Amino acid sequence: MSDGAGEIIEVGEDVNEWKSGDRVMSMFFPEWSSGKPEFKKIKSISGESVNGFLTEESCVPAYAVTRMPEAYTYPEAACLPCACLTAWNALVELGNIQNKQKLLIEGTGGMSVFALLLAQQYGLDIYATSGSESKFDKLKSLGVINVVNYRNDENWGKSIFMLSGMGVDHIIDVGGGSTMKQSIEAACMGGCIYSIGILGNGRKGEITFPKLFFKFLKLQGLAVGSRAMQNRMVQFINDTGMKPIIDRSFSFDQIKEAFSYQASGKQFGKIVLEW
Repeated sequence: MSDGAGEIIEVGEDVNEWKSGDRVMSMFFPEWSSGKPEFKKIKSISGESVNGFLTEESCVPAYAVTRMPEAYTYPEAACLPCACLTAWNALVELGNIQNKQKLLIEGTGGMSVFALLLAQQYGLDIYATSGSESKFDKLKSLGVINVVNYRNDENWGKSIFMLSGMGVDHIIDVGGGSTMKQSIEAACMGGCIYSIGILGNGRKGEITFPKLFFKFLKLQGLAVGSRAMQNRMVQFINDTGMKPIIDRSFSFDQIKEAFSYQASGKQFGKIVLEW
């Protein structure tokens, strides 16, 4: 449970940035305030090496939270610190996405759907893969131009390359070794692939190196982002009114059911727990 949002109920005597009643959300890397990633900045991970947020109350350093978007509920804000910030870092901070460029998202998990929502705001042409045809209409209703079923098409990368007219500019790769070969196939000349996951037993896999360099591709690994990035993302959300897509909400005592639902792959967007 790396992400959380709530109300500040008390502050320490030396805390000036926050006051009781402020609405805030957590950070995935609470020690990464700004600048480039360094080991010392990312060694603390909420919900892993430091306490997470399956809790009624939490005591954290003042620098380990940011303001949440003004019009957001707490469940909506709790969707942002990992999934949305990862997509924001890839596409905006690193990718500098531009109107009419082309994006490929893989699947309909939280990060992929946030990438779709950000791409909408920037005017990109969006393509997607999904293993569930029941999700095709939902993707298209959100502006996706073409969807390819990766279960039925083992060469889905080449299919995306053709459907998009010689490839896409930006690819959010969530599978790692299980998808990277096809991501390379889908990319246009000079495109960028952002490697952010290892779903589907993706710790090991195959890379088609000739296409990687003859396409002049950029392969960028990344993990979430800094506090400064999160603040810029929040300002963007305040300016645009972008809202997350929450698939289902569970109570704290339903955490087993929530993780089982996540493992099923049925979700479209985010899953939240509410106290």
